[in-house]
Amino acid sequence: MKLSNVGSVPVYTVSGPSMRALPDWLAKKNKKNLKHDPEFANRVELLQDFEFTGASSCIRVSEDGEWVMSTGTFPPQIHVHNLYQMSLSFSRHTVSLNNKFVLCSTDYSKSVHLQEDRRIEFHTPNGCHYQVRIPRFGRDIVYDRRSTEILVPAAGLDADGLGEVFRLNLELGRFQRSYQIDVGSDDGVERGLQGSIGVGCVNTAAIAEQSHGLSAFGTSLGTVEFWDTRSRARVATLQSHDGEITALDFSRSGLSLSTGSSTGIVQIYDLRRPTPLLTKDLGFGSPVNNLIHMTTASDEKMLLASDKRAIKIFDISTGDPWATIEPEVEINSVAHCPDSGMILSANEGRQQHAWFIPMLGPAPKWCTFLERLVDEMAEEVSTTTYDNYKFLTLPELRALSLAHLIGKTNLLRPYMHGFFVASKLYDQARLIANPHVYEEERMKRVKEKIEKERATRIRETKKVKVNQKMADALLSKQERRQKVDTEAGALGDSRFGAFFEDEAMAIDETTAEFKALNPSTRVDTSGKLMEKPFKQPKRAGIDDSDSEEDDAPIRSDVANNSQGGDGGVIMRMTSSAPQWGSRGTIGARAQKMSANAASSSQKGLVRNGKVVGERSVTFVPESTKKKTEVVREAPKRDNRERRSASGNTFRNFKK
Repeated sequence: MKLSNVGSVPVYTVSGPSMRALPDWLAKKNKKNLKHDPEFANRVELLQDFEFTGASSCIRVSEDGEWVMSTGTFPPQIHVHNLYQMSLSFSRHTVSLNNKFVLCSTDYSKSVHLQEDRRIEFHTPNGCHYQVRIPRFGRDIVYDRRSTEILVPAAGLDADGLGEVFRLNLELGRFQRSYQIDVGSDDGVERGLQGSIGVGCVNTAAIAEQSHGLSAFGTSLGTVEFWDTRSRARVATLQSHDGEITALDFSRSGLSLSTGSSTGIVQIYDLRRPTPLLTKDLGFGSPVNNLIHMTTASDEKMLLASDKRAIKIFDISTGDPWATIEPEVEINSVAHCPDSGMILSANEGRQQHAWFIPMLGPAPKWCTFLERLVDEMAEEVSTTTYDNYKFLTLPELRALSLAHLIGKTNLLRPYMHGFFVASKLYDQARLIANPHVYEEERMKRVKEKIEKERATRIRETKKVKVNQKMADALLSKQERRQKVDTEAGALGDSRFGAFFEDEAMAIDETTAEFKALNPSTRVDTSGKLMEKPFKQPKRAGIDDSDSEEDDAPIRSDVANNSQGGDGGVIMRMTSSAPQWGSRGTIGARAQKMSANAASSSQKGLVRNGKVVGERSVTFVPESTKKKTEVVREAPKRDNRERRSASGNTFRNFKK
């Protein structure tokens, strides 16, 4: 389905000339390629064979909402569609072209057709049941259910010099006395069956079936005459338009009457006052073809008015436009499916139109699946007024040298304070006006990309009075997060302003507290804060060497600027894991452990009566008796002459 959203009300084109049909002459191979065409793949074929060979002239929907009858031309024929089957029930050809027709029953079984050769045909499901000829050409046909009469407004004058509305009583089976309507005099010289060329006629008729039952007839003089079918007399005359009356329709209450003229003017009257309540111009200057009173899903009173160019729906009370439909072909007739948002039309194109307006009413019972399709399309609906169009104002058109096309071609579509121009035409005009537009667009995109990358960098360093190193560290964190802002975080918070402005809040890196909290921080002679990463201790089994460098603790010397000489503090970091080589013997390990224990007691240094650094104290409780005894070492056995396949020192040891 194709969505057109000129106003605030979405209109879905279910079928019509805008929806491409599958050509009959395509080969099977070409038909398979159409699956890649998105427009053809997303099509909805609502009614089968909803088209004519040439064009369609009139369309009607039955009262029960199950049947649609339409007439077409070249050759003249009648189509009847079963809506619940969504298919063509039957097709029937006629001798002459059909002007208009009316359904006399709740379904399609009884219909009366006004032919262009002055014949009235009565059709049943079996075919043409009866036909009769009228004296002059008819302009419209309506059915009065209360008196069972067919009313046919005709062109020309009768013997009394008045216009006629022929009355064919179906109960009696004969014509009754015609209604005589004032349509003016015939001032022409050459007269024929119809009269002269400028002879007056009765163009249209309407009956208030659901209320008082008055009949209204619109004339070529621009007047509307009201007749009471019970007394068969004229009740009143309304001077409506300057032009001819071409369309009439009563509201459901019967108190409101809508008239349409040959100049495209629509007026709404209250029968209790002679002046119109609302006057609306369709804007195209074409005769109004159809007028239909509607009620939306929100119980708003609307009026549908159509001419050959467009269908417009507007509010009856305010006249505000509600929805507009502009098909690609000319419109001949419009029908509304009762109690739904479906609108059908007969037009000059081969395919007939079908539109669905969800805000007007629900989908008909025979195509409820449209509700699901509309819900799915509503999630992906485009907000643009026209697809592949560019909106330009008048100064922009002049800059592109397109102002000379205004009012001369349909390449510019006026809308609000500007015009819609096809995208291809806009690109070509812009390229002609500025041949370097491609390079400018390329440089613009390159510049935007550079600015985007530059935004992740630090553009400037925030200067503060004190603690500059801390401010630089905060900015470095923001840079890693790809969001640099010198006014954000602690730098921009007024609560931390004194930390970067007051000299009393400056961090002294020479104090013992700073050194204890930052043992891995080193200050060089220039005063720059430097971070030295820790050296990971080596594990057993990785290095074969037992050198002292592998087992040495990691050191970080901090220069004491306040104290001269050799007042440096040696800070050591030890690990609880043993740092032995993979090939060391137990004796070597024991000696190394004893050396480390002896040196650890000298780690703490005393300076100015204070202990600086770390000091470890170890002791082993022993008895006094063992201290006095002299421990004699066992004589070592010389095994150098004896070969040993094992590297274990204690393998051949004997006490």
